[in-house]
Amino acid sequence: MEPRTYSISNHVGAIALDFGAPGGVQMRILSESDVNTVLNLLAEAYPEAQCALVHDSIFELLVSVILSAQTTDKSVNNITPVLFSVYPDVAALADADEETLWSILKRIGMYKTKARNIKLMAKMLMDEFDGKAPTTFDELVKLPGVGRKTANVVLAVGFGEQRIPVDTHVFRVANRIGLCAEKDVFKTENALMERLPHDRWTEAHHSLIFHGRNCCIARKPRCEICVLSGYCLHHRL
Repeated sequence: MEPRTYSISNHVGAIALDFGAPGGVQMRILSESDVNTVLNLLAEAYPEAQCALVHDSIFELLVSVILSAQTTDKSVNNITPVLFSVYPDVAALADADEETLWSILKRIGMYKTKARNIKLMAKMLMDEFDGKAPTTFDELVKLPGVGRKTANVVLAVGFGEQRIPVDTHVFRVANRIGLCAEKDVFKTENALMERLPHDRWTEAHHSLIFHGRNCCIARKPRCEICVLSGYCLHHRL
């Protein structure tokens, strides 16, 4: 297979990526100057943008993010007060009765799998990390129930690192408005890290989530009220 090549041309603030491989397509992304303008507009529109999962410790954050997979943050917030009152720390969760966990988590999706994962995760923390959440990506993704997004959220929110966790909102909005033009989550994360200023990665993550929830909705985006309408490539189509 021939390697994929592309040429770049600027037009009306957008960069056209013309992929030269047979069957390739032309995809557009925003210019560098427009990327910064978009980030500024999102920051102005959502000054309150931050992690919506209620937590009082990195342990609670880690558990909450694991539970949020394919579940709304609101649903997770509804059950975690009871969960953390019964299992207030890593040691307690590691020794949890699985059926008791089921009864607490049953209102969220995949509750049996998540119950098993958070119990095994807590046990691994006790056995291998002295009961504390690890501080590196490679160690975090070894924990049961922890993938790229969860690890990046913990590093960004819990440890203050600049990260771009890509969830369904970030993936949809970033590719729709033209911050990148990718077909999967991993490529989207890498593209955003290349195109966005490093010191704004976490900010962009939160802003894109808020924009996806409040305006750039999956099936029917509210383009008529969007602060990005003058820049969004989807709106220009």
